[in-house]
Amino acid sequence: MMSFSGEPETNFAKLYFEREKLTLMLRTKDLEGTVRNPIGANKAREILDHLENYNGSMSSQWKARANANQEALERGSARDYAEVYKGLSQLEAEGTLRASDRAHLNQSLELLSEELANALNKTPAQARKLIVSQ
Repeated sequence: MMSFSGEPETNFAKLYFEREKLTLMLRTKDLEGTVRNPIGANKAREILDHLENYNGSMSSQWKARANANQEALERGSARDYAEVYKGLSQLEAEGTLRASDRAHLNQSLELLSEELANALNKTPAQARKLIVSQ
């Protein structure tokens, strides 16, 4: 926590986002509504189980599918990342991926790998192996 002159009794938190190489300073009173806590190991295992058993379907219309996947990725939920990844990896196995699908597949795998690696104390590469094996 940091405090600057100007606003009395205002403290700031400094957040570093490794993937973007971005440092963000945010008032501590704004943290709760802006930043979510990372998932823990139990939640990570639940997500891996969900990934293994998930059989959701994706829209056959590419534009609707792309919009739905983009919205899911923007929500910032590891469960959503897993569902986007699983749905698109199933489409990939059928050979029906478009460019936007491939971008969302790669993005969901990257985000999910990062989230699970943090939660399970693994490297992103180790987490990726866990995801791909589901």
